[in-house]
Amino acid sequence: MSEPLVLGFETSCDETGVGVVRGQTLLADALATSMAEHERFGGVVPEIASRAHLEAMVPTVHRALAEAGVRASDVDAVAVTAGPGLTGALLVGLAAAKAYALALDKPLYGVNHLAAHVAVDELQHGRLAEPSLALLVSGGHSSLLLVPDLAREVTSLGRTIDDAAGEAFDKVARVLGMPFPGGPPIDRAARDGDASAIDFPRGLTGPRDAPYDFSFSGLKTAVARWVEARRRAGEPVPVADVAASFQEAVADVLTAKAVRACRDSGVDHLVLGGGVAANSRLRALAEERCAAAGIVLRVPSPRLCTDNGAMVAALGSRLVAAGVAPSAPDLGADSSLPIDVVTR
Repeated sequence: MSEPLVLGFETSCDETGVGVVRGQTLLADALATSMAEHERFGGVVPEIASRAHLEAMVPTVHRALAEAGVRASDVDAVAVTAGPGLTGALLVGLAAAKAYALALDKPLYGVNHLAAHVAVDELQHGRLAEPSLALLVSGGHSSLLLVPDLAREVTSLGRTIDDAAGEAFDKVARVLGMPFPGGPPIDRAARDGDASAIDFPRGLTGPRDAPYDFSFSGLKTAVARWVEARRRAGEPVPVADVAASFQEAVADVLTAKAVRACRDSGVDHLVLGGGVAANSRLRALAEERCAAAGIVLRVPSPRLCTDNGAMVAALGSRLVAAGVAPSAPDLGADSSLPIDVVTR
């Protein structure tokens, strides 16, 4: 099957995503989000996310099939995120995907959420060079991955040891009185600020630190203490400068470690993915440093960087084309699914 038509389901967090992909061609990417319901809590509430997935699932599937101009019976395979993610949310997507696979008598592929973030780039830039290195940055993950074979072998080189980058953006945004999620408002505010105004710390960048691991908890705390000190002294907080300086610290660490990992691994292709990859400064600094190091940088469009069903369908299509065996009917959710398990 050279150009499989794959229906993909993504429900690992608060987005209900359903995508339709034929080979490496994106036909539909339907999305429903419960973000507004979580905003007042300052973070994603798992129970609310799960209920929202239940309510949005069937209409989102119908929209995706209509947008793609296909019928459910045309599908060759069904793919679904099996982990990592919120267990309750994952179970909703798994139940829906299993139902469609069983009703249509099609193979089911339970896939890794992080590997899917890498696979989505193929929908925009074509076949991924192998090996490649991937920097995935989101609210729940900050990971450096070596990708010798996207369908069969993905290896973790480094990960966050505390807060993920996206989580740090959310917490700093809260300190600055910005809405949730914090990434977009910090990005906007930073455009009017001076990135060199405040020298915030760069975690795990010392000579004895793990070269590819990340830590953003100390940075988040440093920002909070700096802002608190200004307020105690009765001085105004330069929000734009704080946002720009914080954003610069995050982008600096992420890109420096990614370039170093590429050099050390002898890899000259880097994929940037995950929701934080939509950040304008991260994209610009990654492009600048990769160009200087002779590394080919691939970054999906901002819409494809965030969680979506297209990325799951893209990885499912890769698995079908590679002849990988489908998942068992009793496939379950794994909230901490390791990255070296591409499909379950």
